[in-house]
Amino acid sequence: MRPVDWVGSAYKDFCAFPPEVQDIMGFALHLAQAGGLHADAKVLKGFGGAGVLEIVEDHRGDTFRAVYTVRFERAVYVLHAFQKKSKSGIKTPAEDLDLIKRRLKAAEADHHRRLLEQGGEAKT
Repeated sequence: MRPVDWVGSAYKDFCAFPPEVQDIMGFALHLAQAGGLHADAKVLKGFGGAGVLEIVEDHRGDTFRAVYTVRFERAVYVLHAFQKKSKSGIKTPAEDLDLIKRRLKAAEADHHRRLLEQGGEAKT
């Protein structure tokens, strides 16, 4: 079972979600830790394959999203957790995509650093 690592403010933001949303998304992350895939997890487009996923949960008229990556063997990294504000369309706003890209780079650097500290070889 891989650990879950939270990047930036993702944990604090996730903890602000309603408890029902946290339960559903927490279960999805648990499945990812075990190498599985939640039925509602979808690949986030623009990140080159199935390594970056998102869970979208609607709750009382609001939409919540958690974005995570399973690209690295050391951990599941939660890159972003946010409430979608726009009522038009389902597209992820550009500023959120930019933040996810920056945090993915930070997760990759953390993964490589930890592997090197353990005397391992950095693989993605």
